[in-house]
Amino acid sequence: MTDRAAQKQAVHDKLMSLEAAELAAAKAHYEAFLKEAQLGDREVHDKDDLVAARENRDLAAAFDAPVQAHHAKIDVIENTDFALTDTVGPGAVVSFGGRNFVVCVSTTRFDVDGKTYMGISMQSPIYLAMKDLRAGESFAHNGQDFEIEDIM
Repeated sequence: MTDRAAQKQAVHDKLMSLEAAELAAAKAHYEAFLKEAQLGDREVHDKDDLVAARENRDLAAAFDAPVQAHHAKIDVIENTDFALTDTVGPGAVVSFGGRNFVVCVSTTRFDVDGKTYMGISMQSPIYLAMKDLRAGESFAHNGQDFEIEDIM
């Protein structure tokens, strides 16, 4: 079995690479629409050119929000302590109900060394329900009781 510190570091690294990839995709969309919003150097542009440029400018603006959101998530990941811990708090990896969660930022599911994880934010109701608990302790969420199986 991998030592716990190395396992937790691998989870952190995967979390960071996921957000970096999401940021890169959001930037690519933003830049593509921004480029399409630029009118060429022709002196005359017809109504269709102007409408298309405006639509692409609006789409670029819409993709700016995800770019900023992913920047913010990366900032949170970089500034969260991922040291081993025995209580549920920021940076903890918590297992309960046969699932593994990383307390930092919300993410889709991801795999590390054959285990599936999902990031949850520090504002999420489930995190707030289990904050400061230890392995073996229980909490209720959405009418269900859960026992924390492991924390690292």
